[in-house]
Amino acid sequence: MQAVRSGEVGKLELLFDRHHRGLFHYFLHVTSNSAVSEDLVQEVFFRILKYRHTYQTGTAVRPWMYQIGRNALIDHVGRNKGEVALPEGAGEIGSPEALPDRQAQSNQEAALLKRALRAMPREKREVIVMSRFLELKYEEIATVLNCEVGTVKVRVHRALRELGDRFFALRGERAS
Repeated sequence: MQAVRSGEVGKLELLFDRHHRGLFHYFLHVTSNSAVSEDLVQEVFFRILKYRHTYQTGTAVRPWMYQIGRNALIDHVGRNKGEVALPEGAGEIGSPEALPDRQAQSNQEAALLKRALRAMPREKREVIVMSRFLELKYEEIATVLNCEVGTVKVRVHRALRELGDRFFALRGERAS
């Protein structure tokens, strides 16, 4: 990134090769739309090129990049005023070797979990996607969200608790 910041814009291709898949999956988990996700990835790299002077030498690239991505997503949602959701095929639970009864139960639970996640507000869904699907560290999420690590921990905890409540409500049970 330092080379890109210094004007070697050809090095952006290396950054793209390293990070486009992660960004695409982030957007896909949040928007549930491949075409929109691809467009947002392109927008992120356009913004990286445009705002390369804002990158601070010595800081991690990934959180800075996801912060740009989150801003692009917020702009997209604001323009489209649409609610976003996880794709139907995301987060499959179970293995092909599982017993048919167990596999059916796992598939049903996965579907309920996806429904519960889709019903959550975007901000809460976003921290779950970052922490659990993308496996970003709390420090990286804090950079993306421009807040303290403690705040991220609280947000993730509350989002997971709400997800559990929604999941158990869909199953017709009380959360324990």
